[in-house]
Amino acid sequence: MIKALLLKLKESSISVLPVALIVLIISFTPLIDLNGTETAAFAVSAVMLIIGIGLFNLGADLAMTPMGEHVGSGLTKSKKLLILISVCFLMGLLITVAEPDLSVLAGQVKAVMNSTVLIVTVGVGVGIFLVIAVLKIVFRLNLSMLLMFFYMLLFALCAILIQEGKFSFLSLSFDSGGVTTGPITVPFIMALGVGIATTIGGRNSNENSFGLIALCSIGPMIAVMVLSMTANGEMPPEVLDELAAYATVEASLKEIGHIILSNIKNVGLALGLVVAFFFILQFTILKLPKSKLLQIGIGIIYTFFGLIIFLTAVEVGFMPVGFKIGQCISKLHPAVLVTFGLILGMVVVLAEPAVHVLNKQVEEITGGGVKKIEMLLALSIAVGVSIALSIVRMIFGFSILYYLIPGYMISLGLSFFVPRIYTAIAFDSGGVASGPLTSSFILPLVVGACITLNGGSAANIMTDAFGVVAMVAMTPLITIQALGFKAVMSAKVRSKITMKRILSADDEQIIYFK
Repeated sequence: MIKALLLKLKESSISVLPVALIVLIISFTPLIDLNGTETAAFAVSAVMLIIGIGLFNLGADLAMTPMGEHVGSGLTKSKKLLILISVCFLMGLLITVAEPDLSVLAGQVKAVMNSTVLIVTVGVGVGIFLVIAVLKIVFRLNLSMLLMFFYMLLFALCAILIQEGKFSFLSLSFDSGGVTTGPITVPFIMALGVGIATTIGGRNSNENSFGLIALCSIGPMIAVMVLSMTANGEMPPEVLDELAAYATVEASLKEIGHIILSNIKNVGLALGLVVAFFFILQFTILKLPKSKLLQIGIGIIYTFFGLIIFLTAVEVGFMPVGFKIGQCISKLHPAVLVTFGLILGMVVVLAEPAVHVLNKQVEEITGGGVKKIEMLLALSIAVGVSIALSIVRMIFGFSILYYLIPGYMISLGLSFFVPRIYTAIAFDSGGVASGPLTSSFILPLVVGACITLNGGSAANIMTDAFGVVAMVAMTPLITIQALGFKAVMSAKVRSKITMKRILSADDEQIIYFK
């Protein structure tokens, strides 16, 4: 166990150090004015981040992934479809309701939307789409066609919001898709898909195991858009000011006790719901041996402490520092801000906990056909480009739909030309890449830059700064499917070369057997 933990800590160090080094290096230049407290807090938070991600990844291997696989396979073996979809709906609803990031999102829009109604509605959206995702596996439905239908529905709702003049809620609605697929839900839901697909079998079982995160990311976006239609008017100025008022490092350090207790409560609730459901199924359907339960129990403890350390580090050190970096860099030439966003985005995705769970599972399911390094490179490029484009949009102040509509059209179009497994992996990656570090470090950075560029005003945050999480969730759909397209074209080129050599072979070299 110690050896496995050290290996995970080594992997998390490789992920976090690039981000930390970039920030620490520029903190000693005139570009950013970080004081000693802020620099020290960020450095300590980076160390905590390494420990948190290491513990979380080990916990995911020991508990979250096996739990999801056993629940999926156990329910499928019972051959009771109603029980399967009922449990999946409740799991989707309850885990989403307990996601810490969703509570933060609801608190930011409480002046125009009832927080409880928003959280429950989004949870219902995830539950419904998790059921749809499970039915896709059971009945072997085409993921590309499902995605095409639901994204067309999504853009139809966009048109209605635009017609009603509620532009402020568009970016927020798209961001919600990335927020709700958090570090607790991703390992469990992905493993659930593997368990169901493996039990059902078939020649496309590997392909069918992906796509759950992709569909579960659509539900929140549709839910928030529907709720936005009932909201009256735009965000009031005082709410925007509260949204912009990210705490300083000094303020966060004073509230560190409250932050830790809040994270213990949120993580405990989220994990508690998963564990409670699992043990109900254990005593009724699964009947796993005690040795497996002991392993899962240890894994849950690792996951619990890992997430608390991770979220505390992000909130105390990364969020306020990200906000200040955005303020400082935006005072320079816009090209510097865009370039910095590109570089930072390429390394930040490496520190997202759920990304490593996805990459490991993809390599295992595809038998090494899609390697971890290829996935990481594709995600890194995608996230870097998405953040750079988001900053360009913020500088010029145009609608996020100028990116999202063509981007999703390209993504959905590519799905008809690449192997289906690449499409499923790509759309899953979109939800995974937009994790807590993106929303708690990159979003504050963009918000800080937005306020500075607007002369200290928070008036355009909802339209200009929000949407960066949505961009991070969209660009992997293109880059990973581009990997698939490259693989298809390479195979065709190799096939043509082989055939050409066969046809051009000298007849004298052919050996005839009599």
